[in-house]
Amino acid sequence: MTDLLIKIFIREDKKGSSNLRARYGALSGAVGIITNLINAAVKLIVGFTGSGVSVLADAANNLSDAGSSLVTFVGFRLSAKPPDKTHPYGHARIEYITGLIVSFMIVALGGFFLIESVGKISSGEGSDYSAVALVFLGLTVLIKLWQAFFYKKIALKINSAALHASFFDSISDVAATSVVLVCAIISKLSPLDIDGYAGAAVALFIIVNGFRLIVSTASPLLGEPPDKNLAEKIKALVMSVDGVIGIHDMIIHSYGADKIFCTLHAEVPSTQNILLSHDIIDDIERRAASELNVNLVIHMDPVMPPDERSEKIRKAVEEILSGISKEIRYHDLRAVFGADRTTVSFDVVIPSDFAQSDEDVRSDIEKKLKALFPEAVPIITVDRDFSDIADI
Repeated sequence: MTDLLIKIFIREDKKGSSNLRARYGALSGAVGIITNLINAAVKLIVGFTGSGVSVLADAANNLSDAGSSLVTFVGFRLSAKPPDKTHPYGHARIEYITGLIVSFMIVALGGFFLIESVGKISSGEGSDYSAVALVFLGLTVLIKLWQAFFYKKIALKINSAALHASFFDSISDVAATSVVLVCAIISKLSPLDIDGYAGAAVALFIIVNGFRLIVSTASPLLGEPPDKNLAEKIKALVMSVDGVIGIHDMIIHSYGADKIFCTLHAEVPSTQNILLSHDIIDDIERRAASELNVNLVIHMDPVMPPDERSEKIRKAVEEILSGISKEIRYHDLRAVFGADRTTVSFDVVIPSDFAQSDEDVRSDIEKKLKALFPEAVPIITVDRDFSDIADI
């Protein structure tokens, strides 16, 4: 069924992967809307005819899933919209905003059905499901199971984190509806009516999922660490080119799956012809765009060849940093020797969650360096590591 839908609705063309990705995403959203609405309609009918609050709560859960699918549909459609003057980085992040709105609606819906379920438990009102109703409820489980693996297949095709999340959400819904179905069967075959308790459980499930969605949709807006796999690919590309001897200060910004911006510093030998170094950097930036779909901007740092005196300082710096923490790295070390002083400048890179403050780290290094080299004038810049990869 999944392959048939792809064959009918996805027409690959020569316009590039961005439009193709948007079409796959839109198809996933449309399938989600239709299947969730079908499930919700069936459960509403079963719930109202059998006076089952748990089934009605599960129907509400499917309605919220249909809303999430609508967000997916709109989000992928808008992500293909080209940048304009007011949004030069595109419109993909609108998906997070609409996702937040839907998430708050889900939490409110779960709260409403939790109150209804508690009321039913207090009143002792029973439920009465027909055999046909139970069969239709079972069919909704099968529909949701197919939907889950549909999401998984599309997610793997376009490497979509959103659809991977939808897969796990659908699997969770399969479990929730199965619990409701079992409780309905128990109520049908025995005098024990646990519909209110099942409804409360489903309502709590909806609320928890709603809060999880709030966290997951707000996190990209607040700023998440870059994908480590992508950072390693960028590093490998830059370091594969002759004429580059190291990289540091990599920062990656994401404005959607196809809107990745990256800046970094590339170290080149100071003895290398500057025009040649410039051509090498330009070529790397072009390759990053074509091979990784990354808008890369590189700052070129010339590195002086080592000599005996500067190497002595370098080894001392490495020992000092290692003594403070094995996680600390450095780059751009330069030693300028004067008549009565030696200017030592370098950047220190510490993990983003390092316990000591930047100023404490700087002060500690300066104190230890001056103890070894009294004539030293340290100029130290402390950076937090944004990309979580080794510089060299």
